[in-house]
Amino acid sequence: MSQDSGKRSVSVERISDREFAITRSFDAPAALVFEAWSKPELFRQWWTPKSFGMTIVSCEMDVRTGGTYRLEIGHPSMDQPMAFFGRYLEVVPSALMVWTNDENGEGPVTRVTFAEAAGRTTVVYSNVFATAQAMEDELASGACDGMGETFTQLDTVLAG
Repeated sequence: MSQDSGKRSVSVERISDREFAITRSFDAPAALVFEAWSKPELFRQWWTPKSFGMTIVSCEMDVRTGGTYRLEIGHPSMDQPMAFFGRYLEVVPSALMVWTNDENGEGPVTRVTFAEAAGRTTVVYSNVFATAQAMEDELASGACDGMGETFTQLDTVLAG
């Protein structure tokens, strides 16, 4: 399946019964795209889709192998922000980020690759879940639905 994100489509693919991948290309070098994923002041500008009404209340990121992150995401309908946190299992600047999603103890492992060719970078964002049911629950929650908008917001950050 794919989503239209304005100028570019976002491809969502089931890799297995426990993994999906989202692919999108950007008109920017890998170093710049990686920076938008690894610097809190940039990341918080694009990560949550604005149409969902969510905001990043706080963003702490120590993007290196063994480093940790913590995000707090708020929504007007919630009394308290949701916390998302984990650790970076592997980081290769401008090429790869792998992190855990430890908010419930059984979160997926996220892998993001950055492949540059002719000044354009293709990003593949994938999640591997502990069980097939966990992946189905994630897909049913609509969590992937905002990725087209999110990546369009990343385009704006990259152009700035």
